[in-house]
Amino acid sequence: MPSEIARHDLVAADPDAWESLLAGRRDFDGVPHLRDWARMGRPLIVRRFVPGEPRDGVPLGLPLPPADGKRRIGLALPAKAVRAVDPPSLTDVASHAPAAWQASIDALLVLARGHGLTPRPFGALLWQAVTGLTYLSATSDLDLLWPCTGGIPPGLLDSLARIDAQSPMRLDGEILLAEGRGVQWRELHRAPPGSSVLVKSLDRVAMRPAQDLIQ
Repeated sequence: MPSEIARHDLVAADPDAWESLLAGRRDFDGVPHLRDWARMGRPLIVRRFVPGEPRDGVPLGLPLPPADGKRRIGLALPAKAVRAVDPPSLTDVASHAPAAWQASIDALLVLARGHGLTPRPFGALLWQAVTGLTYLSATSDLDLLWPCTGGIPPGLLDSLARIDAQSPMRLDGEILLAEGRGVQWRELHRAPPGSSVLVKSLDRVAMRPAQDLIQ
């Protein structure tokens, strides 16, 4: 598997490889949207390996829309059967968000520009934007990835918490650190001095001192 692949990356599946995969997975028979997913150009997202899973493929996932059960589909494909897809930014998908979210999105984009960051959506907003299917509901969160490979800018977490407190939706998501590691921004922000937080990567999860991530 290519070493540059990380959690939350988007990929497109080769349609023939996708059909071959489904042919061998009778448990997917009748699952809505799956059969034509690749031929319609809908992406998949790179997920974390689960314990005991073979490491010779790319671990992938997609969620079904809430109207179709909100089931999370997990599968894997050979690296040669997928290609990287440029992920949309929050700016790219803002028009797909509910009107009630727009003021908060504007505030997030101002915050991002001030720190030279480009937040990316995942969760319901991402899937609605890239598939054309209905994922957002009145109770949806706004899930964002904040790539901070050069370190977390001072004040970013406090600013996210302030915007979250004033928003009609819950602001969730991860800070993405170097080497594809991710930590929930809310957990990191609330971590007491001397405590540890959960850090996830493609092939492992580990507890790390919160202060080591902030400095």
